[in-house]
Amino acid sequence: MQSTDLGNKESGKLWHRKPSPAARDGNHCRIASRRAAGGEGRADRQETSKIIVNIIHSSSDYLPKVLRFLNVAFDSSGDCLIAGDHQGNIYVFDLYGNRFNLVQRTAQACTALAFNLRRKSEFLVALADYSIKCFDSVTKELVSWMRGHESSVFSISVHASGRYAITTSSDTAQLWDLDTFQRKRKLNILQSVGIQKVFFLPLSNTILSCFKDNSIFAWECDTLSCKYQLPAPPESSSILYKVFAVTRDGRILAAGGKSNHLHLWCLEAKQLFRIIQMPTKVRAIRHLEFLPDSFDAGSNQVLGVLSQDGIMRFVNIQTCKLLFEIGSLDEGISSSVISPHGRYIASIMENGSLNIYSVQALTQEINKPPPPLVKVIEDLPKSKLNSGGLKMKVTSGRVQRPAKSRENKIQARILKQDLTGNFENKENEVSDGLNKKRLQILLKGYGEYPTKYRMFIWRSLLQLPENHTAFSSLVDKGVHVAFLNLQKKYPIKSRKLLRVLQRTLSALAHWSAIFSDTPYLPLLAFPFVKLFQNNQLICFEVVATLIINWCQHWFEYFPNPPINILSMIENVLAFHDKELLQHFIDHDITSQLYAWPLLETVFSEVLTREEWLKLFDNIFSNHPSFLLMTVVAYNTCSRAPLLNCSLRDDFEYFFHHRNNLDISVVIREVYHLMDTTPTDIHPNGKLDAFVALTKGQYPVFNQYPKFIVDYQTQERERIRNDELDFLRERQMVEDMQAEVDQQRVEDEAWYQKQELLRKAEETRREMLLQEEEKMVQQRQRLASVKRELRAKEMHLQDATRRRFLKLQQDQHEMELRRLNDEIERKVHMRDQEIATTAKDLEMRHLELESQKRLYEKNLLRNQEAVAKEMREDADTYRRKVDLEEHMFHKLIEAGQTQNQKTQKLIEENLAEAEQACLNADWRIQALHKQRCDDLQRNACYQEVAKLLRENRRKETEVLNAMVGEGAKKWEEAKEKDFHLKSEKKASALSDASRKWFLEKELDDALEHAEHPYNTVSLNQRRVQWDTMEQDLMERVRNLRQRLTAQARNRCRTPHLLAT
Repeated sequence: MQSTDLGNKESGKLWHRKPSPAARDGNHCRIASRRAAGGEGRADRQETSKIIVNIIHSSSDYLPKVLRFLNVAFDSSGDCLIAGDHQGNIYVFDLYGNRFNLVQRTAQACTALAFNLRRKSEFLVALADYSIKCFDSVTKELVSWMRGHESSVFSISVHASGRYAITTSSDTAQLWDLDTFQRKRKLNILQSVGIQKVFFLPLSNTILSCFKDNSIFAWECDTLSCKYQLPAPPESSSILYKVFAVTRDGRILAAGGKSNHLHLWCLEAKQLFRIIQMPTKVRAIRHLEFLPDSFDAGSNQVLGVLSQDGIMRFVNIQTCKLLFEIGSLDEGISSSVISPHGRYIASIMENGSLNIYSVQALTQEINKPPPPLVKVIEDLPKSKLNSGGLKMKVTSGRVQRPAKSRENKIQARILKQDLTGNFENKENEVSDGLNKKRLQILLKGYGEYPTKYRMFIWRSLLQLPENHTAFSSLVDKGVHVAFLNLQKKYPIKSRKLLRVLQRTLSALAHWSAIFSDTPYLPLLAFPFVKLFQNNQLICFEVVATLIINWCQHWFEYFPNPPINILSMIENVLAFHDKELLQHFIDHDITSQLYAWPLLETVFSEVLTREEWLKLFDNIFSNHPSFLLMTVVAYNTCSRAPLLNCSLRDDFEYFFHHRNNLDISVVIREVYHLMDTTPTDIHPNGKLDAFVALTKGQYPVFNQYPKFIVDYQTQERERIRNDELDFLRERQMVEDMQAEVDQQRVEDEAWYQKQELLRKAEETRREMLLQEEEKMVQQRQRLASVKRELRAKEMHLQDATRRRFLKLQQDQHEMELRRLNDEIERKVHMRDQEIATTAKDLEMRHLELESQKRLYEKNLLRNQEAVAKEMREDADTYRRKVDLEEHMFHKLIEAGQTQNQKTQKLIEENLAEAEQACLNADWRIQALHKQRCDDLQRNACYQEVAKLLRENRRKETEVLNAMVGEGAKKWEEAKEKDFHLKSEKKASALSDASRKWFLEKELDDALEHAEHPYNTVSLNQRRVQWDTMEQDLMERVRNLRQRLTAQARNRCRTPHLLAT
């Protein structure tokens, strides 16, 4: 077996040695948790031996722990699957490429997965925060995030095309478009109904919705119109559906729930066509899945059934044969998924691991060819005929021919092995498979049956028919009226145990009417209910078998204790222990005290659980009289403490509490009494032999005085009716008294309310007077506040006007300072230009001095006059050219300087124009504000005029004056409006003038750029340049003459020296 630990690795290989799919075991790959070393059972060793690859996913923390897988899903190819654990890690396992990759960390548990989308690399995951996310397994990026559920999503169903998906929670189901990731429709239902599952039918356009009330609807995916509804299942096998599975062709629907029955529906005929009963060890079905086959054209025949014991059984729905099973009691399966092509089965185990089985290896035994029909029997040597290698016990003294023996034929059919190589379940064998005499011998030898097989032996001894239909009909009648208040008389801590006891007693009461009036029935049935609380059918049939066989003649003296049975016990006790019986008689202790408490509680009050089980091993293995002999043996074995008792309370305590008594001694004493009791007083002759319950329907139980039961029933019904009448009358009186009390309370409340209203009215009047006084005072204060506000408003207006004037003054001063700064800056720039020009002249002078020295050197070196003059002419020409180029560059610089100055003047004019525009805007805004103030004052005046006209008629003259003043203000406002309009026109003219000015200046600038110098400036500068040129030429001539004279003087001096 190969083992790989994922740890914190994000990718790697699944196995290092390629597994063989047709190996002996069925596991292709197993992802599991760590297991402790140690001894394991044979089943565990077989399951472990089937593992080819064991992949462990454990954390690498200080305390390593196993990360449990929660969900798994295959892709459409069936060679890749995706699995998520409880910490949100999602892995992709490539079974074909032998790789695993960690594709996402969601940081929260995933509740459902889907990997068969239209885009093969994308998958859907439902998280614990009720959201659904779509990720890409290649890029590991989030594709979309879908919200809308208010509870946990437990199912994701994807359409066959991969374009749509249905997500289901307990309260709603939603249809999503996987191209746009938008919700198309939402299914809302009542909270009382609940959703079990909503899914797409394979290879069709139909949606199937299953609800908790067993209703199943089919819907059209495009129009969402209801196509049909399946009818309700029959009452004889009605179960609450929990899990569902559909074949590949969408024709058969399998449904199961908390029962061992499976319902198969034909969706084409819309009817239930088969009910499959699983083995008795299956009590509930947790998951269903059809096993696809490449050759069945989608009509899958093999169904996988996962039960509550963690074992997944695969059965053929046509032959109802068990083909194979996976999982075990030690390593149970939590959920399973089968690949689309039917090659692999991925199962999440209860310990958090993930097993991947190979269907080819699991079905290897099924697909084997049948054994040959011809068998050759070889004779053994004579030396081996008497050997003890093979022994057979012959139970019959007469030899029977196998061809004529019907019993042998039946046994041969039971022991026959089918083609799959599996035997029938041993628990389903008939009771004839156990020999009662051998069991009795075993019981006498060991004293009790093995704990592991006790329940199976009891069921075989009692020959329980397991009538599911009959028992379901009894249970469906509900809780019997006699046991509605059972918890009041028998307060049991466990609610489950109380519910099972109530259901069992109700079924017994519905079976026979006497059990509804039997007061000791709960005491009789309670130990069996506690023992079989997980299987109510077995519990009911055990109690019914006990009543029919071991409680014979108990109800002949009903409602009194069974005097005939107690007399039998007393006769046996008188024969075996006269002293003890005389002691009971002396102290007035009857059999109803020393025998009946033991019988009605079946010894459950005086024995422990182990002792009680040991005792009933012997009771169920013997004649029904064994129970009565047990009562006598219990008394005789306890004779010492009983002989010491003298008070009635002591006897009652002794027979209702546990005592220090060895049950093995009691059982041996019972067998001794069974053998030594005379026939005339032996209960064996008065009681019938064991009779099992009938198959199919339970027998009629009427061994009781019917007239007494009917009379008691009638009396009880009469008493119940009288009690109901009394309760009804008392309720009526209480209602009338309550109405009178309520009327009295309402009258008192009305009077109190009226008094409160009167006091409240007086209080309100006082408050109104106070409010009126306050209102007058507030009006006076308001008038004074208005006057103060008017004065403040005038002061504020003056302050605003002064502030505005000051602001204008500050702006003018700022403009003047800016102009001064501009003038100073221009003066500074002019000084800098003059200094620069002076420096240039000095540099030119230095250049001329250097040229002069150069000429002197040239004249000294060259003695020839002609060459010297030519050089001087060349130098003169070159200097002239240089001077002209220098003057031309100066001219260009002067033009640029002139352009800059012109541009600065234009910018200054533009700034002044903008400032003038700003000043005009400020004045217009001030005029507009004054106009608004005038309008507001006019409105206030009109309002005041209206108030004064109504309240003060004597001030008409003042009103007229105010009206005249208002008219003047209106005229002034109109004049200001006219002035404002004129200002606007002036502003518009100013804007137009400024625009024309700017356009003109721009045109001049462009023309100036094309012709940088006008005629006047060119003439003046030409005169200046001519003058400068003449001066420079004159200076050059003078310099040339001086240099020539110096050269001549230098040339003459050597001649003089020579002479």
